[in-house]
Amino acid sequence: MPSLTVPSIPHYTLPPITKENLDYADLPIIDLSKADTSEGRAALARQVCDAMTNQGFFYIINHGLSPAQSERIFDIADVPFAQVDDEEKQKYAGTMKQTGSYQGYKLRQYWHVDGGVRDQIENYNINRDVNKRQHPEAVRPLLPEISQLMALGLELPEDTLVNMHGFDTVGESYVRFMKYYPRSEEDELNSKNVWLKGHTDFGTITILYSQPVSALQIFGLDGRWRWIKHIENALVVNAGDAMEFLSGGFYRGTIHRVVQPPIDQRTYTRLSAFYFAMPDDNVKLAPLLDSPVLQRVGIKRRFEDGADVPTVEQWRKARTSAYGQSELKTSEKDKDVEEEFINGVLVKHYN
Repeated sequence: MPSLTVPSIPHYTLPPITKENLDYADLPIIDLSKADTSEGRAALARQVCDAMTNQGFFYIINHGLSPAQSERIFDIADVPFAQVDDEEKQKYAGTMKQTGSYQGYKLRQYWHVDGGVRDQIENYNINRDVNKRQHPEAVRPLLPEISQLMALGLELPEDTLVNMHGFDTVGESYVRFMKYYPRSEEDELNSKNVWLKGHTDFGTITILYSQPVSALQIFGLDGRWRWIKHIENALVVNAGDAMEFLSGGFYRGTIHRVVQPPIDQRTYTRLSAFYFAMPDDNVKLAPLLDSPVLQRVGIKRRFEDGADVPTVEQWRKARTSAYGQSELKTSEKDKDVEEEFINGVLVKHYN
């Protein structure tokens, strides 16, 4: 993390929080300062387990990062966008559709959103291998702690999930800096104010630095979309497909989307910083059958019986190359849902 010798870069000033009265999701808050004792860890494991089986989203506080360190992350996150010109961005553009790998830039208008509207989002993605590119390391130490808590919820050894995320093995865990730019009124109308369709992430967990521009929403069990509230210097964690597959449906890959911000924030760009955790490429996405919990509650399979369970590499490449590029079919059950089959799994996108 930052020291006295860090490079000087422009400071990114985060926008003010919205004053609108939004319908916020009631998410658990995990206080990592309580993880110092076995009793505290057990209590946190129960709290995380409950969050992952219900909402699939939760906040983390007292994670060891100071407010100044979090501010520095946003300063760094803005550099690939504000300090790099369009010509140089093209040189480092990613080849997601061809390779199924989110590395380098995802430039604007790469994804189709809806109604002929293409996105106004820039990504810069950096592989977890620090020898390939320089990137912030602040979130990396958190992954083992979060994974341990989730493993405890399944009543498995604490290192079960950690061992699937080897930083020195072949895999695609990565840091993402993401910048959303305001859109035209015509694009908002044609896309029904949706900036990024409702979807599940395809890794195990996603860690997001909380930021003030309200746009992220989750789809609740009651069928309603609710906003994610900003908590100063908090991290927001959610589960993805790989976690749902490995836990036999016990933990939920939560559906979330990004929409147009409230009126008092619509002139601002929205800068985000993420860590997407993926198991090693050779891990089979089959349920962890040794879990006593799964033996008690049963397994909800996403793969058809007899289907060849994909590896992490197969799943991430298929999801990455298809997103925003493939032809989707409207669901027969819900006109606001579009569907596609990837590796024998029904994947839904919510408008």
